[in-house]
Amino acid sequence: MRGVELTGQPLSLSEIARVAYGETPLRIGTSAYKPVEASRKVIEEIVAKGGVVYGVSTGFGKLSDVHVPVGELRQLQLNLVRSHACGIGNPLSAPEVRAMILLRANVLALGLSGIRLEVIELLCELNNRGVVPVVPEKGSVGASGDLAPLAHLSLTLIGEGEAFSNGKRLPSSDALRKAGLRPVVLEAKEGLALLNGTQAMHAVGGLALFRAKRLARVADIAGAMTLEALKGTPTAFDSRIQKARPHPGQEAVAEHLRHLLRESEIRQSHLVNDSRVQDAYSLRCMPQVHGAVRGALEHCEKILEIESASATDNPLVFAENRDVLSGGNFHGAPLALALDYAAIAVTDLMSISERRTDRLVNPDSSEGLPPFLAPHAGTHSGFMILHVAAVALLNEAKVLAHPASIDNLPTSGGKEDHVSMGMTAALKLRTIVENAEHVLAIELLAAAEGLEFRHPLKAGVGVEEAYARVRKISPAVDADRSMSSDIALVAAAIREGAFDGDEKMI
Repeated sequence: MRGVELTGQPLSLSEIARVAYGETPLRIGTSAYKPVEASRKVIEEIVAKGGVVYGVSTGFGKLSDVHVPVGELRQLQLNLVRSHACGIGNPLSAPEVRAMILLRANVLALGLSGIRLEVIELLCELNNRGVVPVVPEKGSVGASGDLAPLAHLSLTLIGEGEAFSNGKRLPSSDALRKAGLRPVVLEAKEGLALLNGTQAMHAVGGLALFRAKRLARVADIAGAMTLEALKGTPTAFDSRIQKARPHPGQEAVAEHLRHLLRESEIRQSHLVNDSRVQDAYSLRCMPQVHGAVRGALEHCEKILEIESASATDNPLVFAENRDVLSGGNFHGAPLALALDYAAIAVTDLMSISERRTDRLVNPDSSEGLPPFLAPHAGTHSGFMILHVAAVALLNEAKVLAHPASIDNLPTSGGKEDHVSMGMTAALKLRTIVENAEHVLAIELLAAAEGLEFRHPLKAGVGVEEAYARVRKISPAVDADRSMSSDIALVAAAIREGAFDGDEKMI
């Protein structure tokens, strides 16, 4: 399998996903050797001269004014990792941890952190040999980076904590031994170099954003199916309307919808005698709403791509003039704000989808479709409770869409007096995206059922292709049955790219 060479270069969401889901090998590019070794030499010179530099020969946070003797520098770094590994909750998934490893190794390869090359190489080898550190998902406020999650990642490097090996949870020392790896002894600055960073929120939020971008296109497909089932009009997607308000996302969505709806027999059947002038907003305004969501997600993607090639350590080592400068690149504000923005956007995508599902099942707005799409309404309830389930998921997303980044509680004795809450933003986004996958699955199922009642007329070419995909997973509902597994299977198909031509997740 083709590997990824890390030099501190920007990483796209698709590249991160390829490593996270495909177990792609990692290696440090040879061009990174010189800057990494040069920054490490600066740290070693400081230690040899007995210099006082934050994180190298001092305590951390509020304890930064405490000088640590040379003989205790190894213990300082070891204690840092141990004391900060206090995460709570369920472990992050294996793909999320692999993404953390990729992102952390890549920014360390910039050569601004003063860490030895062998430590970065061991980080890569965890990925390459199937060792997945156990990283609890909660406990980071995203200020001095994701301290607790990265500390748990680092525990495995020193042979402590736990890790998964072939899916089995083991002491890290055993997992390393099975993989033919030896733990590392951390030297001055190295524990801090491993812990200061935004890679936990980036990994969790980035993979959720990757899924959200796929959802934005699937929403077009679901909406086009619903439009056909409701005998709507594509007039609102005319390119001239979009050019009058030329947001790129809006134009792209309208073009996608026109492509999906081409050669529609359903449209032709009511083109002449249709007395309606225009459709409801949830149908007519898909380019505007779906397009705005695309724009928001693309903005967030740019933020994360910049972050993937950013040194988020503190202090930073500038080897060319031997400067070691303390700053705040570890602060997660750029990611926290972006991930909150993405959460709001995906929630709005869910909202318009739920409104379309309501129109499919509601006899007051379903354009002659049976009430709740039931073949024998009354005896059968049809899709009544599928819509209820969509509303429940949307309600949860609306609660979670409240921004985490607007909160602040000082930590570390007031030294860290403004924090980002970026990890909370990432975890919330992950849940919202999962809910959205199920809400769109419900719309796809309902729209496919609506098309059953328009046969023998065919929908647009792209809609018919999507209909066929739904029917490979879920047969038509000719009598009431439990639909939980149908929803779950369609949601999984969305996540795997079955409704769009994107790269599939493994």
